[in-house]
Amino acid sequence: MAAIDPLTAGAVFIATAATDAVYVMFTSAVVARKRIPAATWSAIWYLLSSYAVISYTENAFYVAFAAIGSWAGAYASLTFLHRPPGGPPVGAAPE
Repeated sequence: MAAIDPLTAGAVFIATAATDAVYVMFTSAVVARKRIPAATWSAIWYLLSSYAVISYTENAFYVAFAAIGSWAGAYASLTFLHRPPGGPPVGAAPE
């Protein structure tokens, strides 16, 4: 097994965390039926995910860092979007 470069591992972690955060924002925009924000988040999502894919394909061990970054990004995004139970979902139209 090749040595792990901490800089590359960190970059993959950050790229996948950002990718999942953007994916959550994309999903929120889709649920809210906001076309321009959804399309924008989608474009950013693909730009970020391409870095992660290119980075870890040379060494499959980087997939672990991608998975951890993915989890962290989704968790942080959902924490940011969290609303008290019973309230309207983020992006819902006002009643």
